[in-house]
Amino acid sequence: MTPEVFAQYQGKCDKDVPFEQMILSGAQNIDSGIGVYASSHQAYADFADLFDPIIEDYHQHGKKAKHVSNMDYT
Repeated sequence: MTPEVFAQYQGKCDKDVPFEQMILSGAQNIDSGIGVYASSHQAYADFADLFDPIIEDYHQHGKKAKHVSNMDYT
């Protein structure tokens, strides 16, 4: 979370869930693992500047990266 991201989304909602509610856990528990929660699938797109860096850091997988599975048992 940066001041710029907070200012960008402050007061905005996804459906009926305000941005401030999505980040409340992390604000109250600064030692928690991640502390932000998307209120819907659409929130990942609508609040991408918040969620994308968290997802990339946590999963070590960029937004445009492709997941490749090797199902060859040998």
